[in-house]
Amino acid sequence: MLRKLGFFSIVVVAILVAAPFLQAQVESGLHARPRITQGVDEMDRVALAGNTHPEARPANDRGAAANNFRMDHMLLQLKRSPEQEQAVQQFIDELTTQGSPNFHHWLTAQEFGERFGVAKPDLDAVTSWLESHGFRVNVVYPSGMVIDFSGNAGQVKKVFETEIHHFAVNGERHVGNINDPRIPAALASVIAGVVSLHDFRPHALYHLRKANKEFTFTDAFGNTTYALVPADLAKIYNLNPLFSAGISGQGQTIVLIEDTDVFSASDWSAFRQTLGLSGYTSASFTQVHPPSPSGPNNCGAPGTFAPDDAEAILDAEWASASAPSAAIEMAACANTSATFGGLIAVQNLINAGTPPPSIMSISYGQCETVNGAAANAAYNSAYQQAAAEGVSVFVAAGDSGAAGCDNSVAQATHGIAVNAFASTPNNVAVGGTDFSDTFSGLNATYWNSSNTPAFGSALSYIPEIPWNDSCAGALLSAYLGFDTTYGSTSLCNDLLYGPSLETTVGGGGGPSQCATGAPSSAGVVSGSCAGWPKPSWQSVLGNPSDGVRDTPDVSLFAADGLWSHFYVFCWSDTANGGAACGADPSAWSGAGGTSFASPIMAGIQALINQKSGGPQGNAAPVYYQLAAAEYGSSGSSSCNSTSGNAVASTCIFYDVTLGDMDVDCVGPNCYLGGGSVGVLSTSNTSFAPAYGTTLGWDFATGIGTVNAANLVNNWPASPPQPSFTLSASQRA
Repeated sequence: MLRKLGFFSIVVVAILVAAPFLQAQVESGLHARPRITQGVDEMDRVALAGNTHPEARPANDRGAAANNFRMDHMLLQLKRSPEQEQAVQQFIDELTTQGSPNFHHWLTAQEFGERFGVAKPDLDAVTSWLESHGFRVNVVYPSGMVIDFSGNAGQVKKVFETEIHHFAVNGERHVGNINDPRIPAALASVIAGVVSLHDFRPHALYHLRKANKEFTFTDAFGNTTYALVPADLAKIYNLNPLFSAGISGQGQTIVLIEDTDVFSASDWSAFRQTLGLSGYTSASFTQVHPPSPSGPNNCGAPGTFAPDDAEAILDAEWASASAPSAAIEMAACANTSATFGGLIAVQNLINAGTPPPSIMSISYGQCETVNGAAANAAYNSAYQQAAAEGVSVFVAAGDSGAAGCDNSVAQATHGIAVNAFASTPNNVAVGGTDFSDTFSGLNATYWNSSNTPAFGSALSYIPEIPWNDSCAGALLSAYLGFDTTYGSTSLCNDLLYGPSLETTVGGGGGPSQCATGAPSSAGVVSGSCAGWPKPSWQSVLGNPSDGVRDTPDVSLFAADGLWSHFYVFCWSDTANGGAACGADPSAWSGAGGTSFASPIMAGIQALINQKSGGPQGNAAPVYYQLAAAEYGSSGSSSCNSTSGNAVASTCIFYDVTLGDMDVDCVGPNCYLGGGSVGVLSTSNTSFAPAYGTTLGWDFATGIGTVNAANLVNNWPASPPQPSFTLSASQRA
């Protein structure tokens, strides 16, 4: 006999049954619990630590900017509660976990904001606060995590309690805040910071080639150089079987994030026509300036400016080299007085009403400490959203070894640091290698003496070493007859060779150690704040138990000519260092950098997406899953890169085990060993190079490099999924 319940009893039972569901809604962001619980008291303020650029110091100060100096399209980065943050990361992990009910169930920007954004009352409170001080709120992004607003220096001074000054640094003029901004304590629970209050820009991660003749040891290398072209790339990394099978990127779009237009779009066509790619007729190249999803458009057409126009065209050309049938789309927004145009482009793409591109590549960078806590949070938040929407984000790991704050200088002076754009848990960080055939005297084994019609000459896979141009590198030191890399008798301290070989140029990598502003546990000498936590999927032989995100994940060739190898690209901006793109590519521009490796890896992902039938989200977890199976607990001797053309045909990854990416230095994280110039080290008192190669994963090259055909063909299948499902802790 059924018991009849009154209305009140039914309501109580319904609430009890629904309680876990409603709590999950709160945790995941839908109807998120408001966290601004008191009125704004402008006298009760807290500082947003870690948000003043290091160069904004008295020695560079040239006086305050006028009150009416425009500060357009500043981005206010918001933050979730710890419970929300745990929920969003769990959801992202489940997106790439086979067997999870959420496997490959991508969200729209609106859905992401509803489930994981800041509560609507809190958004309203923050926007009302900004507007009450005269700022114009341009866009409240659907993610519920970013607000675009504009004003002037006077308003910034009054509202954020920091002055905007002019600065002169290395002959360049800049503007920036002179101290960390301060906000009312009532808003601190939802505001991460302003991204940013200065116009110091990230740097493009490429290096124009230096001919061997610039070095005094040229004769030791000989005069032969090997300029990589797409045909060489396809041979070395085994792309040809995919192309032959009709997998060349058809139907895929690769978006390259830039802050400039290209000098000439015809350079892309000349590159493809000259180097044998024009037969892939479905390819295209377009330049877009993605508009904001609402309100005034914050994506201005940037025009063309050097040297970033070189970055833009090489990204477009070499993404096309690995995915010659894909659509290449360059998304560029103009830099503002406060914000890097590339970040605006990313935000507009992932928050548009239409589906976002499934692949993005970013070849810019800045170290975590210089980038600042708010900007670090901004990139991590953007990549989280991208991953939730099915976007695979590839980022160049850096071009200065483990000295990420010392780009293209003679000596590292800031210790161990990594590229903030690449160090989040929600992107693939792509490092750089060189080939060891010159070091080993085996050029003739791996290169034909004549070129194919497409100018290719590589004969097979070539053994690899970390890309390292520095005198601190063990291989270069040994090659030139030096017994040690440190001390008074080392190469770096040699009066003849040392000065011309002091450089920080090399493939980037290292532990994230200053992304969040919290106390450090990374264990390096200069660490004063903590990095992003180690993602659950970063588990493979060689990866340390350091508790933080480590980079890179994977590497590809990125060298700029020290050991005779470099990339060619068509960049006809002759007034700014480019070269005319005639019929002979040996006269074109030559360069290296992880900015080549990232778009190439993005192109390989396009092949994966094509064969798999759809977007894959953050690709890094699958890389580690495949690498863990290949390397096991003791490594794979058959997949050791030193085997070169004898490496096993079944390898997905080539384990780079020879060489290091150590650079020369003075200052923190630097072992001098009795010399005046030291080597980057995790210890100041003993030789602990930062960093060498090991079996399996290492800071120098990550998992290693790839056999593209095996990677594509071994990518886990994506079975059809039932309707969208959320786990109990995330259900909305």
